[in-house]
Amino acid sequence: MAQVELIMPKMGESIMEATILRWVKNPGDRVETDEPILEIATDKVDTEVPSPVSGVIAQTLFNANDVVPVGKVIAIIQTDTEDTAPIPSPAIADKTLSNGAAMRDAPAMAEPTLQQAPQPAASSSTRTGEAGRFYSPLVRNIAQQERISLQELEQVPGSGLQGRVTKKDILAYVEQKRSTPAAVVPPLTAAAPAAPTVASTAAQPLSGNVEIIEMDRMRKLIADHMVMSKQTSPHVTSFVEVDVTEIVQWRERVKKDFEARYGEKITFTPIFIEAVCKALRDFPMVNISVEGSKIILKKDIHIGMATALPNGNLIVPVIKNADLLNLPGLTKAVNDLAARARANQLKPEEIQGGTFTLTNVGTFGNVMGTPIINQPQVAILATGAIRKKPAVVETPYGDLIAVRHLMFLSLSYDHRVVDGALGGSFLRRIGDYLEQFDAKRKD
Repeated sequence: MAQVELIMPKMGESIMEATILRWVKNPGDRVETDEPILEIATDKVDTEVPSPVSGVIAQTLFNANDVVPVGKVIAIIQTDTEDTAPIPSPAIADKTLSNGAAMRDAPAMAEPTLQQAPQPAASSSTRTGEAGRFYSPLVRNIAQQERISLQELEQVPGSGLQGRVTKKDILAYVEQKRSTPAAVVPPLTAAAPAAPTVASTAAQPLSGNVEIIEMDRMRKLIADHMVMSKQTSPHVTSFVEVDVTEIVQWRERVKKDFEARYGEKITFTPIFIEAVCKALRDFPMVNISVEGSKIILKKDIHIGMATALPNGNLIVPVIKNADLLNLPGLTKAVNDLAARARANQLKPEEIQGGTFTLTNVGTFGNVMGTPIINQPQVAILATGAIRKKPAVVETPYGDLIAVRHLMFLSLSYDHRVVDGALGGSFLRRIGDYLEQFDAKRKD
């Protein structure tokens, strides 16, 4: 019998680890191809990991609530084929490795290098301490950012499995360090080295009528991702006001026939995405990402659409090759992804690979916004509420004041690689395509 290694899948460019929520199948259980084996969670989605083959679960290598790096072997599946050495799951393993090796054998992803401290911080590549305690990539990254050495990290109490330091533990330790006054250390003498002193901390009392609400797991991870984006990219935001009267009137006129013909309700979002795709073809240097000093030009246009969940959190499903879809195709993709996002039914591949993101702040009655870039992308568009306003309309008979449907578009972009001229021109081109919308089109 052959053995297949089930690999922790990568569910986004910035995702380096996932938490195992629960095992659906246990050792000894029979599993069929595409049948769920376990449930995992990241900052973007909770999802099931399906089996790439049919067979029996021979071994599970991690427990529920364990944080597992992307590319790590998490289970062994025994199949009915002839006996061979364990091979990585072809449905899960990283196909970008040219030698076919599983991602677990690839070098660790490079993390930002910090300025040298008097005592070296815990290295992002150091997974275990001298005592053999494992440190997850997230914990190591926080330690590196906070200048916490490996020796100091060894002293942090852990509340995880087998005393493992969790994200909550390291953040609590960092907060304690920040609130602790610097201890006065007596000068060293040749006779006796100074013993380390630990200053005691007292909890700060809260005054007033307050309620303490603990962030849920997804909100904590979203918060970390937003802070990381701000630290990575110098954000600049440009604005334009667009006359979308033709679009509003066209949609009102065709929406019943459109739904009858295609079985989908037409909203403004697919129309906005259509304009964005056209503008990205005109300005391909917005459809990029940055890796160190290299600019990665993306030839495919994959549009992420920020979707608010019922619990208040946010997720960004991705429409792949959106520029190849017509308006009915975009409408179907938008409605399907939005519905399944709210029902927590998205697949891992449906939230990764985006090259540009759109967020509709107008849904909440906001006229404009300054969105945070969805890393590793370099730009994000916010569409504001459409409102009736008096506006000057140019006609062959002169200028007139008329009631028009106007909206603001705002584009946040990474000023490292997108200058004001490029970002402003790209945003204006989106507005031009919306204002030039053909009101006579059928669909």
